[in-house]
Amino acid sequence: MENALTGDNRSRTPKDKAFLEFMKTGWSETPTEVFPDKEANEAAANRRVQLMEAFPDDLILIPASVAVVRSNDTNYRYRPSTEFTQLTNWGSQTVEGSLLVLDSKNNECTLFMRPSADKDSDEFFANSEIGEFWVGPRPDLQQVAALLNIETADINKFDAEKKYLSLENELLVQFLSEQRIIKNQWEINQISKAVEATEIGFENLIASIPRASARGERLLETAFFEKARLLGHDLGYETIAASGNHANILHWTKNNGDIVSGDLVLVDAGVEIDSLYTADITRTLPISGKFETHQREIYEVVLEAADAAFAVCKPGNLFRDMHNEAMKVIARHCERWGILPVSAEDSLLPENQHHRRWMVHGTGHHLGLDVHDCAQARKEMYLDTELKPGMVFTIEPGLYFHKNDSLAPANFKGIGVRIEDNVAITDNGYDWLSKSIPRTVSEVESWMESIWDGN
Repeated sequence: MENALTGDNRSRTPKDKAFLEFMKTGWSETPTEVFPDKEANEAAANRRVQLMEAFPDDLILIPASVAVVRSNDTNYRYRPSTEFTQLTNWGSQTVEGSLLVLDSKNNECTLFMRPSADKDSDEFFANSEIGEFWVGPRPDLQQVAALLNIETADINKFDAEKKYLSLENELLVQFLSEQRIIKNQWEINQISKAVEATEIGFENLIASIPRASARGERLLETAFFEKARLLGHDLGYETIAASGNHANILHWTKNNGDIVSGDLVLVDAGVEIDSLYTADITRTLPISGKFETHQREIYEVVLEAADAAFAVCKPGNLFRDMHNEAMKVIARHCERWGILPVSAEDSLLPENQHHRRWMVHGTGHHLGLDVHDCAQARKEMYLDTELKPGMVFTIEPGLYFHKNDSLAPANFKGIGVRIEDNVAITDNGYDWLSKSIPRTVSEVESWMESIWDGN
């Protein structure tokens, strides 16, 4: 009886002797392009040294991860683990299932991988995991060693019986997370490239708005995705294309709502480029191309809060200062609107925080290989730390007035606004990585008009 669980009931590759012998002949070598990046390799090598110094008596195992199954025998698009990427710089070209082993005692690093099947083997055309017919050509061990400047070995030689310190160890994960807090210039350049690609994605999304109506959020989502795949590896995270009241759902990714003229659409999206660094940008756009009076009022308060956060972006200030300054603006305007049960001053007290009803999330987070980068870092290394050159993060205040919020002003109900930018701390202040993406009311309106006029 054929086994449905293993797929033996499906049509299979021929196994006739004549066919097998014929398939082994007539193949030339498949060229594989290798483009080493000296600067990135040096940074990755330094991180490996730091890791071994931090865990001097350990044999450390960092897996690239395996493909995640979507259904049955089909997978999601492959992405290696962040930890593996930061230590190798292999990016989107990483071979699934590779393993990085760091031997701290002997100061040795070895990358174990599964190379492509030889052309004189049946696996060349019959093995869906390593056969070139199925997964395309892979660089061989020598090519990967040259690409990454790491010793390589066939994964069949990996000794799984040894005792390894793995990513199940909280201290190891914490160290690797904190290692990414300060970015080098190469990394900042990668994030800048991701921001540039993201801006193009937004422009394509804006161009699609006039065609969007029923389930139009999906149209906007796919318009951005088109550029993400064209200009990068993938999305940095699932796109939020939230129209109307959906903008008040902070992680709205169903994107099945209608696009209605007169509403706003909140778009939170980022392109992940081939190095796997991502951008994270939010713009709130008037579907008609023009903000209505009450929409504009909310938007400009959020913009004021963002500008207040920008004002404290310099070395020596604390990471949490950005949030605190933005919240002062939010609380003051909530008091002006008469929706606080106490004064703004009292609302800002740690034991109160009434204004947070209309902005429950933080004002920013680190950004890099992960959209919420460095998430396993200690609090004293994140929220409570001083800003230092090389830190890259978002600034993203918002205001959210749910349609069913009886305390919200009547003309605010159903409106959600967020503005999110990406910045890198420098020696004297910050580099505004997303400065070219329009964000004021007049800039956004002119931006949309120019795109529509050009189409």
